Amino acid sequence: MSDAAARTSEQAVYTHGHHESVLRSHRWRTAANSAGYLLAELRPGLRVLDVGCGPGTITADLAALVAPGGRVTGVDAADGVLEQARAEVRARGLEEAVDFRVADVHALPFPDGSFDVVHAHQVLQHVGDPVRALAEMRRVCRPGGVVAARDSDYAAFAWFPEPPALDDWLALYRRVARANGGEPDAGRRLLSWARRAGFTEVTATSSAWCFATPDERSWWSGLWADRTVSSFYAERAVAGGHASPALLAEIAEGWREWGRAEDAWFAVPHGEVLCRA
Repeated sequence: MSDAAARTSEQAVYTHGHHESVLRSHRWRTAANSAGYLLAELRPGLRVLDVGCGPGTITADLAALVAPGGRVTGVDAADGVLEQARAEVRARGLEEAVDFRVADVHALPFPDGSFDVVHAHQVLQHVGDPVRALAEMRRVCRPGGVVAARDSDYAAFAWFPEPPALDDWLALYRRVARANGGEPDAGRRLLSWARRAGFTEVTATSSAWCFATPDERSWWSGLWADRTVSSFYAERAVAGGHASPALLAEIAEGWREWGRAEDAWFAVPHGEVLCRA
């Protein structure tokens, strides 16, 4: 098999797509709320690769944390979202410290040992070969550097109250994600994947997002209600025979019902690994 064919066979379909409801959640992410386990490793002057950078909010935070003298490269498989990332960096006055390019994590276009830190947030759950992806991240990290990955674990999500529609949502999402070639319960697998990728010094941790204030409940339930009926994920659910539009509408209403509850609470657990290259 040619290198190009191998790369194609390893690429999974990105389940969420880049609908506004998806980017609404991506733009909320910061280094503080999404990469806290990595922050102690960062210092001025480091070269950082941010894999799957999306609209660039975490990327820009990383650039600020390695200033002065540091540099961050953000890569994403979707060219369109990088325009938003460039706009984010421009708005923060960080253009000289950040660059972006389209790249596949299975075949990163950088020489061996190019970066001090290689970071991926919510990426490995969506790729066709997470072990090869981690091995490639290891290749481009200098000896003694750090490869960091954090992914949610859908089967461990917890919420209250418990409208039946949210059980339907979770089962449906996991089916669609796996049909697209991903692994939605990635968080619990990160340590295993890292060891299979050749890392021998790995620190595995976990942390969670929690949505419990009125504003948080409204935001979280609203973006998932919209995503359930309007996004690429919704299209894949119907086209793949996993759900009917009527079921998606019921699930979306279940999200809104949950969001209206005054005592609603939702936890999103994540697995994390810090791997010494």
